[in-house]
Amino acid sequence: MREVCEKMKEKLYSAFIGKYGDGGDIRMYFAPGRVNLIGEHTDYNGGHVFPCALTLGTYGVARKRQDSKLRFYSMNFESAGVIESDLSELTYKKEDDWANYVKGVMWACREHGMEMDCGLDFVCVGNIPNKSGLSSSASLEILTCKVIADIFNFDIDGVTAAKLGQYAENKFVGVNCGIMDQFAIAMGKAKHAIFLDTATLQYTYAPIHM
Repeated sequence: MREVCEKMKEKLYSAFIGKYGDGGDIRMYFAPGRVNLIGEHTDYNGGHVFPCALTLGTYGVARKRQDSKLRFYSMNFESAGVIESDLSELTYKKEDDWANYVKGVMWACREHGMEMDCGLDFVCVGNIPNKSGLSSSASLEILTCKVIADIFNFDIDGVTAAKLGQYAENKFVGVNCGIMDQFAIAMGKAKHAIFLDTATLQYTYAPIHM
């Protein structure tokens, strides 16, 4: 698994430099996918769930820009090319496809008082199979929270990241999801599942053997 991760990192850095050029403070991030063991779909109604994070997930590389431009590229959707936007136009656009999840988290951060003072160049790749039910969109949302928190020094803990990811998906992307996916990904712990009350966000970790 370590060798796979290193190869993924090398490909990601190579893609980033190929699209945007070398130099500057290029940083790498990772957010896992998740699987739910008990309580599928009950989080919509404030029920109890028992998910765990996976070793599969989404890798991202980002670098600050000197202007307000945003550039997004996914190695999973190469045919879409580089999707461009700007901090002044954080609005949902159907043609922006997957990048709406990244833009949505940026918008959610701004709605909660966190203003980015410059744009970003961003490349990502995931090894979560599409439409597998392992939460690739939530993984991308939490990855974006990690990028923004680190690069702009925002105070975003795991629970806050989960809330921002759900807010972005509900209010920006327009998907009426619960919070289980984002919470499991943001708060995941190696070799543990999370017993989560989605009504109160009270949780405990439970050891599991994988």
